Amino acid sequence: MAAAEEGDAPASLAEFHSSRAGVRGLVESGVIAVPPLFLAPDCKPSPPQPPPTGAAFAIPTVDLSLTRSAVVPLVRAAARSFGFFYVTNHGVLDGTVASAISAVRAFHEQPVTARSACYSLTPVDGVNYYTIPIPIPIPIQQPRNSAGQRASSAASPLLPWRDSLVVRFGPEAADLGRLPAACREALPEYQRSLTAFGKEMAGLLSEALGVGAERLEQEMQVEGCLMACHYYPPCPEPARVVGNLEHTDPSVFTVLSQDAVGGLQIRLEEGGTAGEWVDVPPVPGALLVNLGNVLKMVSNDEYESVEHRVVVSSSEDARVSIALFFNPAKRGDSDLLGPLPELVTADKPARYRRFTFPEFMRSHRESGHARSSSIARFRAADSRTGRP
Repeated sequence: MAAAEEGDAPASLAEFHSSRAGVRGLVESGVIAVPPLFLAPDCKPSPPQPPPTGAAFAIPTVDLSLTRSAVVPLVRAAARSFGFFYVTNHGVLDGTVASAISAVRAFHEQPVTARSACYSLTPVDGVNYYTIPIPIPIPIQQPRNSAGQRASSAASPLLPWRDSLVVRFGPEAADLGRLPAACREALPEYQRSLTAFGKEMAGLLSEALGVGAERLEQEMQVEGCLMACHYYPPCPEPARVVGNLEHTDPSVFTVLSQDAVGGLQIRLEEGGTAGEWVDVPPVPGALLVNLGNVLKMVSNDEYESVEHRVVVSSSEDARVSIALFFNPAKRGDSDLLGPLPELVTADKPARYRRFTFPEFMRSHRESGHARSSSIARFRAADSRTGRP
């Protein structure tokens, strides 16, 4: 197909969505320059940086084939430092992960006439496929209106160089018949397998806090029901786009599977290398666990939720990843979350006030990708100097 002229690029967000073709559709049209909707000169990520010099950098790895007495300290150390760690010998069959990754790729790479039928900005029976705009962060100081809501940002959202198939497996049961045919078997099987893994991980994280293996489950009833299947097409100008802006996850924790292309980076938090972005290279056969803001808050800052992003680094290869977000199932008005009482002491008082999960998610949506602002809104009034 001949390269599209500059005038063929979508002029507005509405025009882009109306094509129902996603970013993949731009690639299929032969674009040779990134359309303005995807350019972000003020928040474009800097070029990938090499690992810090002077010491070998590596994401921690937790091997679940070790004894529990050996695994728990590894989980504790990783959760308190990076907030990211790989898990090996996790019990999820390699074929289950590979089938899910292949199914996601097959869906996104089928002809536009097939995948466009699923394109929707809102979920239909728990499923939608679209390019998710990244909201421009709203300043925390922006006043609320009489309904308690902050005004919307006047700036247009940024479009990432990424298409997403989002599946909600709960709290209410999704209509799995709405799943695209290419994914109808592989994704539910992947979610079932990851649910068992997530329960085990919640127990390990709870035990590593020193509050007993069942404590987090009692407090929140952690479930993995929200799945985001991302496809990052090759880009003619990868340095001019973002796959995802820097952010921290609002979840309890997230489990990520990815292909071999790479692009995920984390920002180092401590020491002489603080502020540097480093690659998180894929590890064959491993699952990547990423701690979220809810767990950071419930742990009273014992655990870290680390800033991360995705850079688009290839003009030839598409990247595929699947993120399963583990969140509290307790979401009623009386289901209050906050620092576990066992972790609150005279030397370390509660750093966050009590909140409900829906309240926290509303704050997260208002904050966009603003670093830590959604957490800052829940800081306890008498909190001592904890990192923002």
